[in-house]
Amino acid sequence: MALALYSPDGGFFSSDVVRSTHRGDFLTSPEVSPWFGRTLARPVAAVQRTLGGPFTLVEAGAGSGSLLRPLLGALERRPDEVLAVEVSPAARDALHDVADRVLEAIPEDRTVEGVVVANELVDNLPVSIVVSVSGRWEERWVGLDGRRLELVSAPARPDVEVWADRFGGSPADGVIVEVQLAAGRWLEHALRFVERGAVIVFDYGGTTEELQPRRSTGTLRTYRSHHLGPDPLLEPGATDITVDVNFTALADVAAGAGASVEIHRQDEYLGANGLRDRLADLRRRELDLARSGDEWQRLAVRSELRDAETIMHPRGLGDFRVLVATKGGNSL
Repeated sequence: MALALYSPDGGFFSSDVVRSTHRGDFLTSPEVSPWFGRTLARPVAAVQRTLGGPFTLVEAGAGSGSLLRPLLGALERRPDEVLAVEVSPAARDALHDVADRVLEAIPEDRTVEGVVVANELVDNLPVSIVVSVSGRWEERWVGLDGRRLELVSAPARPDVEVWADRFGGSPADGVIVEVQLAAGRWLEHALRFVERGAVIVFDYGGTTEELQPRRSTGTLRTYRSHHLGPDPLLEPGATDITVDVNFTALADVAAGAGASVEIHRQDEYLGANGLRDRLADLRRRELDLARSGDEWQRLAVRSELRDAETIMHPRGLGDFRVLVATKGGNSL
């Protein structure tokens, strides 16, 4: 998975294409509506006011900057430092006009006071796959049969087995679990980097209990050109590879790092931070424009409203999860 997504020699995110665009392979909430970034400005500003001193804002997996630009535009005071973290060379080129520095990883050699935001990042971090067989976990590794890649059985490594026992749910025969050690390591690193402040993670997935019904087939899948793609072993490097994120495991990592932790649904989190009020404002504005006969402007407002409603849809993007891990202060 790491090679297929991130290898400089043919990795999916290492090409000259920005993947998270209408012309690319998938859209995330910030590409759907700028109100995602504008709404996130409220909790970011709350941390900024609480900390009071020099403030650093980091977006990890910043893509084209579709989140960072409206977020910064909605803040009353620009952070003292804005970092964009992105592995895609094509995406990094699009970020220099919005960030003070564009990096390939969160720095290892310093700490900051501020906020790290990650939207649909951890679902792309490499996983191990285990299957429950007669009450034991077996890994599935990638092997080679002639010129064809295939999954082969292997004994579960100790750290993989421990994670599966804790977060894999009920191990009935045939249950498939994506072991997300890399996601935990990423969050640990982000929380070491933030001495005081918050790490806010948006992604699809759920708690261990919520993921249990999806274990009969597992959640590993590919995307290409805005549609589900082929088996990940058929065209490595040519598709996105992703899994549903286990937020129970991430919350455990955050608590172990000394952070206070909250998990929300995306629609509830955005609504609590003002987006429901903005939707109401847009609906009133559309009605006023309809009454005035300004049809072109009404259609523009209607399009803006429809996009903002999409990121709140309870059976779509609104059903994503938000993990807020706060260090050194009250939770957001």
